[in-house]
Amino acid sequence: MTTNLNSEEKTKVKRIAITNAFLWAVINIIIFLLVYYAAPTLMANPTFGFITIAIGIGLAIYFILDLRKKVGGYWSFREALGNIFLMFFVQVVVYTIFTTAFAKWIEPEYANMMRDATLNATTKMAETFSSDQEVIDKMIEEAEKSIEKQVNPGFMDFVQGLAIAAIFYFIGALIFAAIFKRERPVFAPAEEEQ
Repeated sequence: MTTNLNSEEKTKVKRIAITNAFLWAVINIIIFLLVYYAAPTLMANPTFGFITIAIGIGLAIYFILDLRKKVGGYWSFREALGNIFLMFFVQVVVYTIFTTAFAKWIEPEYANMMRDATLNATTKMAETFSSDQEVIDKMIEEAEKSIEKQVNPGFMDFVQGLAIAAIFYFIGALIFAAIFKRERPVFAPAEEEQ
């Protein structure tokens, strides 16, 4: 069952989804900048990663509920999925473009800091799993290659990263669409004619 939005309403919903995505991206960028400039060592802490995920889920729920409310409170699974995925994907594209530009042109020291923090964490992990220096060196060498692609991506690395993100965000959108879809009641009272 669909809510049968006409083309004008579908366009309006997509505009709202894109607006929400930009607001969400701006909030994420502000959090990123505050943490980077106030406590940059936090960025390499796994706890910060979990906190970021929790904030992201909270913002996703807020913006999904806001979007559903603005479309009248009802939408089918298909409508929810399309608009939620659009919102998720636009948000991640804007945020990724910003962080890539930040690392390349605005604050190149960010890339070095993340590289060092990741290498330190990889070294500690490698030493925990193996005492063989050859194995540790190989793990660190592979990590350095991976880190370089992350902090200084080429165009194809950037596109590949977005494609992988799109897959994960689509799976997330499927889950959120299943949770937040709301069909109109079949026997809803008809609106009174005036």
